[in-house]
Amino acid sequence: MTSLDPALVVLDKDGVRLTVEDAVATVTLTNPAKRNAQSPALWRALTEAGRALPGSVRVVVLRGEGRSFSAGLDRQAFTPEGFDGEPSFLDMARGSDEDLDALIAEYQEAFTWWRRNDIVSIAAVQGHAIGAGFQLALACDLRVVAEDVQFAMRETSLGLVPDLTGTHPLVAAVGYARALEICATGRFVHAEEAERVGLANLVVPGGELDAAVRDLAAALLAAPRDAVVETKTLLRGAAGRTYEEQRAAERAAQARRLRDLAGLSD
Repeated sequence: MTSLDPALVVLDKDGVRLTVEDAVATVTLTNPAKRNAQSPALWRALTEAGRALPGSVRVVVLRGEGRSFSAGLDRQAFTPEGFDGEPSFLDMARGSDEDLDALIAEYQEAFTWWRRNDIVSIAAVQGHAIGAGFQLALACDLRVVAEDVQFAMRETSLGLVPDLTGTHPLVAAVGYARALEICATGRFVHAEEAERVGLANLVVPGGELDAAVRDLAAALLAAPRDAVVETKTLLRGAAGRTYEEQRAAERAAQARRLRDLAGLSD
């Protein structure tokens, strides 16, 4: 690396580029001509990006080139032939229950690693984030969105369901009733509503999106890494614990932090 090119390119394939600069990694969707439409090849590249993250990375930024974050699944998926070298929807439906389940699980891997406890992920979202694009934004811990953002979950209009891990974070963010209404109607959620209902942490003008994400990443890096990891672990597990269980988890986490700060950890 040189001062003129400080970001190390770790991966660049199938519409996904991973770069790393110090403790911040950036995953960029790189097919703006197709509004960063998604495919199985892109999902495998996203999975590979997660596995390729250096241990020094603390914050991962996800962004899309061009006017849209991601307009969802590439329409080629809905043709009889599907993608070259990939099973079509018809082929998938004809497979055994076990094969179909395994294939969808493989696709889901692209959406699961963003919530790892050792990183904080930020989606920088502009323009369309539809279907798989919406679910990819939901896969991240935090979302900073441009004023022109348009979220929509269109799967039900196609006779399908959101199956790329988006239903859990959507319900967690907006509640069951609103999540059902958003998914069942397929309507657009714009920036003001996204911020009001908890889908967006921050709304900024489009020209300020990158700067706002950089500022947020810097703020996240200001605290000691282990304290952020412990806090994220506590918060992620809170919904599955009772009040008393969460109290106990807090005590155990704080004990680990105190011992570490005192130089008494194992």
